[in-house]
Amino acid sequence: MNLGMVAQAAGLFAVTNIDDILLLSLFFAQGAGHRGSARRITFGQYIGFAAILAVAVAAAFGATLLPESAIPYLGLLPFALGLKTAWQAWQHRDGEDQNDTQETPQGGGPRTLEVAAVTFANGGDNIGVYVPVFATAGPGGMSVYAVVFLTLVAVWCLAGRFFATRPVVARALSRWGHVLLPSVLITLGLLILIEGGAFGW
Repeated sequence: MNLGMVAQAAGLFAVTNIDDILLLSLFFAQGAGHRGSARRITFGQYIGFAAILAVAVAAAFGATLLPESAIPYLGLLPFALGLKTAWQAWQHRDGEDQNDTQETPQGGGPRTLEVAAVTFANGGDNIGVYVPVFATAGPGGMSVYAVVFLTLVAVWCLAGRFFATRPVVARALSRWGHVLLPSVLITLGLLILIEGGAFGW
């Protein structure tokens, strides 16, 4: 395996996915105390990023799985999820103290497909960066990029969970996470919509 290409792939992943660490930290904080939540978040991150890779690889070979005009509207996914999360936080605003000491047996915290949707939407602009790189790297090079990227997804998940469980960060997220997560998701959705020209601006 070409170490130079591995380093390039690692650098490209880090540059294009640095904001995912914040999102993952918020997701892991939201899932704290819910059995199986970390597994669902990690699985969702992998599904979302695998979808980004699939679209980028197909485009590098000349196939269009996702029309360029559709990319801005991916912002609707985190925007809608942010509204849903805000509504849930509002509904449970009086029961937070009771839920802090209870572990939800099943289904608590972020859902796998919700994490996958946010990951995919947040990586929509990454596709435009990956396509020319993949096209020039060829099939062998693309395999290297895919392996490095998918390995680093696990590192990103570990980093997100690490930050979410640091005492100072965990306390802050426990206190403000119910406000931060929907705010970040709604802002992210609006940025994707606006920067992509979804409103014709």
